[in-house]
Amino acid sequence: MPTGGKSLFPDFMATTAPVDVKELTSSFIFVVDVPGLRNTDVKVQIENDTILKISGERKRDLDGHDMDIKYVRVERPAGKFMRKFNLPSHVNLDTISAACQDGILTIVVPKVPAPEPHRPRTFDIQVGSMTMGNS
Repeated sequence: MPTGGKSLFPDFMATTAPVDVKELTSSFIFVVDVPGLRNTDVKVQIENDTILKISGERKRDLDGHDMDIKYVRVERPAGKFMRKFNLPSHVNLDTISAACQDGILTIVVPKVPAPEPHRPRTFDIQVGSMTMGNS
């Protein structure tokens, strides 16, 4: 049994944040479980205009005053987490929003409206010879 609250795994592997990704007609919705975290414990960033990065840290609730604390059982994960998602090219990076409530982080990534398909253009054909515009 681990003592002193030390993890058998490095900090970056100590915890993860499960994510659901939903696609709607107008946006992508990322729903992230971050129980016990405040909005100041989590960062939402865009890297290279193509990657959504969600990171944060869940800290162990140590007093700091009582060095005689010995954990008998450690089941709640603590440590840093990071998730990255490639975004498609048809999203609006300037209007991304995020909200955290009751341990659920919701990130809305709006889509850019799809351009209208190009319609073939039809030209009238004249009868006779064509002048080239050279004098």
